[in-house]
Amino acid sequence: MRHWSPRRWLAAAAGTALAALLLGLPTALIPNPVFGRPIEAPAWSYPALLVTAVLSGLLLATYVREGAKEDVAQADAKRFTLGGLLAFFAIGCPTCNKLVLIALGTSGAITWFEPVQPSLAIGGIAILGYALRRRLQTEASCEVPTARV
Repeated sequence: MRHWSPRRWLAAAAGTALAALLLGLPTALIPNPVFGRPIEAPAWSYPALLVTAVLSGLLLATYVREGAKEDVAQADAKRFTLGGLLAFFAIGCPTCNKLVLIALGTSGAITWFEPVQPSLAIGGIAILGYALRRRLQTEASCEVPTARV
């Protein structure tokens, strides 16, 4: 990453801000007039939002071309999506999530889903970290020319 151009760092910063807004506004971790939380957000939600946003921004920046031919890995893109989705479920209000309410009801959301949310946050962050690591490793490797027969 130390060899990244200003263009990539700008993409990372913009991606981080966008991820923070996309995750923080609908989960009401960022106060706003549209979304609210009937249950107070636990303290771990804010660092989880911050780490997820930073990892998402950095991962997004790896998709910005630097001049050389760059291969977009399908599996890493899926990890990016899965990591962000897990983070969204992790930091969201358990009783505001319609999917959880339909599946578990209000008491089930608080009894069963809320205790699992920190694990979802850790899982989402781990997946984003793994995807970023893979992208950076692939980027640092050099292309081996193939012999023509």
